[in-house]
Amino acid sequence: MLMNNNEYLSIVKDIKAKIQNARFRIALNANKELILFYWDIGKSINQKAKWGNKFVENLARDIKSDFSDIKGFSVRNLKYMSKFAKLYPNNQFVQAVLAQITWYHNIALMDKTENIKEYLWYANETIKNGWSRNVLAMQIDTELYKRQTAERKTTNFKKLLPKPQSELALQTIKDTYIFDFISARDPLIEKEVEKELVTNIAKFLVELGKGFAFVGNQYHIEVSKKDYYIDLLFYHLDLRCYIVVELKTTGFMPEYAGKLNFYLSAVDDILKKKEDKPSIGILLCADKDNLTAEYALKDINKPMGVSAYKIFERLPKEYSKLLPSVEDIKKRIELKLGKIK
Repeated sequence: MLMNNNEYLSIVKDIKAKIQNARFRIALNANKELILFYWDIGKSINQKAKWGNKFVENLARDIKSDFSDIKGFSVRNLKYMSKFAKLYPNNQFVQAVLAQITWYHNIALMDKTENIKEYLWYANETIKNGWSRNVLAMQIDTELYKRQTAERKTTNFKKLLPKPQSELALQTIKDTYIFDFISARDPLIEKEVEKELVTNIAKFLVELGKGFAFVGNQYHIEVSKKDYYIDLLFYHLDLRCYIVVELKTTGFMPEYAGKLNFYLSAVDDILKKKEDKPSIGILLCADKDNLTAEYALKDINKPMGVSAYKIFERLPKEYSKLLPSVEDIKKRIELKLGKIK
């Protein structure tokens, strides 16, 4: 029985689809298999390490002798495999978490993190944010873990926001922000710092973290026929609320909280829609005294946090190239907003 052209094309299309799906699954699983393979090699090395200091060097030489076409078994990499297996003796745990990032990510974490808790935090953030190995290294160098997980963040979120929003809001805010892309100068001028933040909005959004969508700067609102201008206004796609950011080039002063409280009331009244959560405020100050800030927020009736920021010289070229372009950020925001709608 002869096959007609349409039937043939249908079969070809079906097989091509299967090939494409198989290639995706293979690529997805290849990294996991490699990580587990390296873990297994490391476990074997650790069991035989009692044979002396030269064991790994001899092993690397003998592997190269029999498998000259295979890379990845240098003395250095074998030592990383050994360290990896010592850090995480549980195969199931490695498979569930650490096999989701590349071996080069794991090497960066072995080199740069101070403890297992920090290692795992960065691994999970890498999975969540899709960081390249170099972006991960930059985040570690700027101590993102310490800034993001600081136990004493100055906020009133737990008091004024219901769970789980209060917990998510606490995860969103940093104790200290680092704006490497702004040139250090003395004295700092608020409008100039704000201008550079907006000019470098893609880099600013990376430092703020996942979920921030930029609405505008010097955002105009009118209250009782008077004009007011919010320094920076964002919408958070996960918190589902507006975030009002007030920028100060001085240390924290209690009166700043009162002004931000006023802006939050206005935004909730004018911009907030029925489906939006209560707006959140962030005071970005050149520095802050935690006790003073805690007293200032104690009787404030709107959710807000106080964070410091640091300005350094510009990022090295090798890092600056790794940050997404404005176009990339815009596309991500548009995709997110499209899903919300």
